[in-house]
Amino acid sequence: EVARAQGLDLPLGEEAFRRQVQVTADQPRNAQNFLAKFMALRAFYRSPELIRRYAREAVEDAAAEGIVHLELRFTPSTLARLRGFNVGQVMDWVVDETQRAARARNLSVTLIASLNRHDGLPAAEQVVEQALERRERGIGGLDLAGDEARAPGEPFVGLLRAARTGGLNLTVHAGEWGGAQNVRQAIEAMGAQRIGHGVRALEDESVVRLAIERQVVFEVCPTSNLLSGVVASLESHPLVAMIQHGLRVTLNTDDPSICGLSLPDEYQRAAQAMGLSMVTLQGMVLTAAQAAFIDGRERRELEGRLTAAFFGGVDGR
Repeated sequence: EVARAQGLDLPLGEEAFRRQVQVTADQPRNAQNFLAKFMALRAFYRSPELIRRYAREAVEDAAAEGIVHLELRFTPSTLARLRGFNVGQVMDWVVDETQRAARARNLSVTLIASLNRHDGLPAAEQVVEQALERRERGIGGLDLAGDEARAPGEPFVGLLRAARTGGLNLTVHAGEWGGAQNVRQAIEAMGAQRIGHGVRALEDESVVRLAIERQVVFEVCPTSNLLSGVVASLESHPLVAMIQHGLRVTLNTDDPSICGLSLPDEYQRAAQAMGLSMVTLQGMVLTAAQAAFIDGRERRELEGRLTAAFFGGVDGR
């Protein structure tokens, strides 16, 4: 719809279009093909109205899936770049629209401002400055993302530690396309409370012990790992091994549009392909509540709401 209205130079047949913005069954499963979808999607951030629409509809989709608390990543520098928007204004559009949609759909939303490794340190500094100014308005944390195999994390260490001191929570993409040493760096040097993916942490027992000691939570995304070539199949995914090693794990979609799935889909696949029980799945949901980037009171209320739904009847009695 947007491509037609904006006259974008993209194939407009449904299947041909899908190949541009999703990983399809006949495409190679590697990091390069996966990241290429993000490049295609950058052509769509063409106006404040469209950016607001995408933010609103992301919340509406989550509510339709039964999600009660959404932690939504967005990359301000990417949203701003195409039309030269002000980064602070872009963040305001996303904050305002997601909070409005959350109130209308009766769920809570925490925004995580994402920093791309390949955008460089100056762009990251700008986003962190603006995120700190909006910490009380719905931006609860930062994420360091991008291709960890090609863009090292060292330049961002000081900035991220300063942001943590300033009150922002931190999750870092690590141990996906890079090894366990990147997980160690994220935890020890950057102060990450959560790790995006982290499936290669198991390659180093000392990193596993560190993560357990620090109570770090791993945001595991099995379908994404399959489509980006990190694992050969869902059945061989290390999620079960991570649980057996005592790591705190949650189940996530990574990018639902590029992966072509919802969060309920991911839970169903984890049950069917990996044999995870309902009790294990519920435990991961409660871990997600415990690790949410919200204040202590809100975290306790969220955990209580979910515990009541799982173990005390859906009405909480």
